[in-house]
Amino acid sequence: MDMRTRKLAQQTIRYSLKVKPETNVIISGGEEAKEFILELYKEVILQGAYPIVRISLNGMNDFYYKYANDKQLKKFPDLRMHEVENCQYYIGINTYGNTRELSNADSKKIMQRRKVTTPISDYVVNRKDKIKRVTIGFPCMALAQEGEMSFNEYENFVFKACLNDWSKLGKRLNKIAKKFEEGKEVLLKGENVDLSFSIKDKNCIADCGEENMPGGEVFMAPVRESLNGWIKFEYPAIYSGKEVSGIYLKFENGKVVEFDADKNKDILQEVLKTDENSDYVGEFGIGCNPGIKKYTKNLLFDEKIDGTIHLALGMAYKDNGGGNDSAVHWDIVKDMKNAKIILDGKVVQENGRWKI
Repeated sequence: MDMRTRKLAQQTIRYSLKVKPETNVIISGGEEAKEFILELYKEVILQGAYPIVRISLNGMNDFYYKYANDKQLKKFPDLRMHEVENCQYYIGINTYGNTRELSNADSKKIMQRRKVTTPISDYVVNRKDKIKRVTIGFPCMALAQEGEMSFNEYENFVFKACLNDWSKLGKRLNKIAKKFEEGKEVLLKGENVDLSFSIKDKNCIADCGEENMPGGEVFMAPVRESLNGWIKFEYPAIYSGKEVSGIYLKFENGKVVEFDADKNKDILQEVLKTDENSDYVGEFGIGCNPGIKKYTKNLLFDEKIDGTIHLALGMAYKDNGGGNDSAVHWDIVKDMKNAKIILDGKVVQENGRWKI
């Protein structure tokens, strides 16, 4: 076993979650992360807590969306909800056996099921008074292939991004977050973007590796009806294993009024019409992790790339002040190496470099 696996497990339990004795901890991940799951299990035991392990197997999702009947698709997983409501911590491990497993699945079925299960994900993400969660990356062959790296290169990439000096990086992130917390109006202007919106009275949060590992972003919720302008995303976005590239969005009073994509436009359309709030933006985030410089088609890492921003269609986190409830929360990443972030009339970032 790579000893960095054990170190990452220790960091997850002791730093990100700070697990307390006599608490329930869900560990959820795929079979390709079994050695990491075992190390997490050991750490939970050593903390005097109670691990609950949930392992998903390759092929399950593909079979489900091909053969599940209408009753099965609409059935709310009440036992799963009961489980999360009786746990204090949730660990979700980000790995895949096949990143394209759902490429040929029915997008309407996927969105239908997502609506049904939204109360569970909403509870895990937004009920921080009840449960603390972390989503964490781990090396696997499928994601190494997506990132166009050898497995050894991808291992080094993942561990470098995760096993960071979070105290030092956290100071930088908190400084940036404080600036936006005090701000009111944001303008994104430059190559492929001319978009303005308000962040007045919204909470700006620094992700210092406690809810996502790797951390390394600051994020906030725009005022729902304030977005005006347009943006085109250079990076493709992945939705349920399907790649949507060349995404273009035009906003008027917060709502998407025009959209286009070079590939899989129909998926973008399905996402936008999921519910009454899925065509509004719930998050504006800024990537700030200097250890992540390469786009890998894995959002957990890509949204943290230094010199990028991302917008999320749909749900706004309660911690950011809420304001947009939706079954969707889809982050789409844009390169800002030839653009500016302007806050209250002052350039705070230009061509990916901070001026704060």
